Amino acid sequence: MVAIEVVRGDITRENVDAIVTAANQSLRGGGGVDGAIHRAAGRRLAEAGGAIGPCQPGDAMATPAFDLDPPVRHIIHAVGPVWAGGGHGEAEVLASCYRRSLEVADQVQARSVAFPAIATGVYGFPPDQAAQIAVATVRSAPTAVQRVRLVAFDEDTFNLLTAALGR
Repeated sequence: MVAIEVVRGDITRENVDAIVTAANQSLRGGGGVDGAIHRAAGRRLAEAGGAIGPCQPGDAMATPAFDLDPPVRHIIHAVGPVWAGGGHGEAEVLASCYRRSLEVADQVQARSVAFPAIATGVYGFPPDQAAQIAVATVRSAPTAVQRVRLVAFDEDTFNLLTAALGR
């Protein structure tokens, strides 16, 4: 069973094999956490993402981590749903992001993975619901990953993820 930890901090500084980014469909970089990861990993990340993209919402794809410090070897690009009120399958698409990211982590033999709060920024997914989905999906997904770190950028997200983990 995967060990899940909630931490507050900068996902680009995590000591893990793979970092998940909340990507857009082009995989060429964007704002928020995706922009921060792209800046930290360097220009080659956008080139590599563009070479394998596009990626559909709910799916995930991996590239090398380029300029990120070891042990980070891979960036897993997960495309979350744009919130449209909750009646358009957004929860299922978000859960799929976490499941597919773990499947991709298994494919690249990552044993530790750091996730941001996917889709809770400009995509508008309600953070409380997203925290519940993240924890429930990681807990239930079959994977060889041994350690998952849910990385919160702010205190509110940290508290929501911590509460979800405690349930």
